[in-house]
Amino acid sequence: MAGMAYTILVADDEPAIRTMLEVILSADGHEIVAVPDGRAALDYLRDHTPDALLLDVTMPQMDGFEVCSRVKQVRRLKGAPVLLLTALDDDRTRDQARLVGADDLVYKPLSGKNLRSRVKQLIEARRA
Repeated sequence: MAGMAYTILVADDEPAIRTMLEVILSADGHEIVAVPDGRAALDYLRDHTPDALLLDVTMPQMDGFEVCSRVKQVRRLKGAPVLLLTALDDDRTRDQARLVGADDLVYKPLSGKNLRSRVKQLIEARRA
């Protein structure tokens, strides 16, 4: 028994990163919905409630901070952990992530194993 399969929304404007995240996360049997920007993420979220969201901070249309802050204002979506993906390891990014209510910050370049266990931990902590 490989544990639960979850639906994870991935938003990143770089196709290579989207593909990599799909490969990493689907290794655990999760269903990955990948979109290219924040606006597309919100479109998906209008009718769907994923188990977790992985949002790139720097995207056209609408950045990950903005998407996260909107998600955290919707009661139906509030329970889904949001991981923000960034190449910037600085105080401004960390402060902003806290401000919008992100559950975790993930730094690029990614460690697949680390990411998989953090996603799983966050989802399971929310369900407990």
